[in-house]
Amino acid sequence: MSVLELSGRPFVVFDPANSDHREFYYEFFKKSTWGKCPYRFVVPEDHGNLVTMIQRSLVKYYVEKEFMPRRSSISPTIVPARFGVES
Repeated sequence: MSVLELSGRPFVVFDPANSDHREFYYEFFKKSTWGKCPYRFVVPEDHGNLVTMIQRSLVKYYVEKEFMPRRSSISPTIVPARFGVES
């Protein structure tokens, strides 16, 4: 085990529900550096890079937070189409 592994920042999976993680991303967004972040966020193999992964997870988090509670109360209204039929 290297000295860097012992003294380096711990690996963490980014959690959009964690306000600290969101704040660290906001600081990165403002300053373009992860210098003040105490973690190294893990990027899964199916994602291109860290910033894109975080942006996608934040969009998913906020969309679900806003729309999922209302989703059960929304019922689609089907309006029959009238193709060339006059009443």
